[in-house]
Amino acid sequence: MSRKLAKSEIENPQSEILSTLYVNLLFSKQPAYLNKINPKLMGNTGIRTITTGLTGLSLVICTCSDPVNSSKKAGPQKSPNLLLINIDDMGWRDVGFMGSEYYETPNIDSLARQGMIFTNAYATAANSAPSRACMMTGQWTPRHRIYTVDNSDRGKSRYRKLIPTTNNTTLSDDNIIIAEVLKSAGYITCIAGKWHLSENPQTRGFDVNIGGCHAGSPGSYYPPYTNVPLSAPSGDYCLTNLIMDKTLDFIRTVKDKPFFLYYAPYAVHTPIQPVKHLLTKYQNKPEWNGQNNAEYATMIENLDTQIGRLVRLLKETGLFDKTLIIFTSDNGGVFNITKNRPLRAGKGSYYEGGIREPMFACWSGKIAPGSISDIPVTNLDFFPTLLDAAGIDRPSGKILDGQSFLPVLTGKGTISERPLFWHFPVYLEGGNNETQDTIFRTRPGSAVRSGYWKLIEYFEDEDFELYNLEDDIGEKTNQASSNPKKLHELRIILDQWRQQTGAPVPDQINPEFQDL
Repeated sequence: MSRKLAKSEIENPQSEILSTLYVNLLFSKQPAYLNKINPKLMGNTGIRTITTGLTGLSLVICTCSDPVNSSKKAGPQKSPNLLLINIDDMGWRDVGFMGSEYYETPNIDSLARQGMIFTNAYATAANSAPSRACMMTGQWTPRHRIYTVDNSDRGKSRYRKLIPTTNNTTLSDDNIIIAEVLKSAGYITCIAGKWHLSENPQTRGFDVNIGGCHAGSPGSYYPPYTNVPLSAPSGDYCLTNLIMDKTLDFIRTVKDKPFFLYYAPYAVHTPIQPVKHLLTKYQNKPEWNGQNNAEYATMIENLDTQIGRLVRLLKETGLFDKTLIIFTSDNGGVFNITKNRPLRAGKGSYYEGGIREPMFACWSGKIAPGSISDIPVTNLDFFPTLLDAAGIDRPSGKILDGQSFLPVLTGKGTISERPLFWHFPVYLEGGNNETQDTIFRTRPGSAVRSGYWKLIEYFEDEDFELYNLEDDIGEKTNQASSNPKKLHELRIILDQWRQQTGAPVPDQINPEFQDL
């Protein structure tokens, strides 16, 4: 389904038609309390093309420059610049364009309203290392065998019934990643921020490394940063700001060659350390939808400010109109820090709160501004999409599990309907009152989403949870018993995928396990 809105509807942000259409597409068939997206965020950006399909990834694609802050014209360039923004631990509704009325993200929202919003965006894992490995390789977790961060037997042994699959902590050198392909095709490549997949990203196709290493978080966002190989210019200089300073230095060195910039700030991962001059504002701000962490809010706003600095420089140098931008997060928000209701749970969980992401992209003149789509996409799709945008062939012999969604972005086509999968043969401690139990955020299992249906299988006792996300986005009603036909259908799909990918299923009993 698609519809173009009348000019009067677009220019009037209070338009009942626009408000209803926009909200209904973002939260199809959901209760009224979910529909708090502000139509003003879409701004005055022109005709909106709305396409619908089955849900899979929340993505925003920005395709034109802001009409108020137009960019300079740059000389001809055959290949587009590619900017991939991957925020750490940002939840689905931790930004204004996804409806938050507590966190303030004006620069991100400005980009969002220039492009296409995919209302169901998914990461391929619920925590950072496996999600990033999937994105960089374009492959499901069973192919690279990075399933979690650090060891796979996290949590107390007496609570773990199975011996989990051994986890890889370093991405294999023989698994080619997107940066290596782009570099070989003539791109200047830069990583700014978190790498997390090996010691040195410069051995994996990045010409420039700004603070990337194996560490998953800084010891502090203020000097000494600890874990991050960067030195502060002063005693209280925020790491997020420093990474952007050096990112802007990189942009200023770019001349005629196209660049690939992987901007992956450590923010807004723990430790939660406030940006002090912003703190009072949020301490005095009313809670919204469970969001009330003032210190976290200052980190989000400061991150937004840094992204605004980057966009301004791209426009000043005439590079913005020649740059495809994709924005996403690596996994859901941390449950005890932020809430993303109506989604259930958060980071580390394979309920929607752990894997559904905010996401957007921009490319001037290529993608209709103000577009909304619920066609499923996942961060596995970035690899083939970026290659297609750059006109680069896929590496010979390389398995890519994602699909290019470039036709969706440009309005020239769609992508094949397909199920989405998650595999986590590991334990992750830190459960809460919205996870399967209060001990673990996840226990060993797999999940599949096919259409609006989602199945989670836990290996310990062959437990199944079946949800219809069209009517139950909060995953409150398990239909595994009441809908055996659909359960059987999704079990077959999941079993076949595990066989095809060689996904390990742990079955050895832990001798230290004590049944509760």
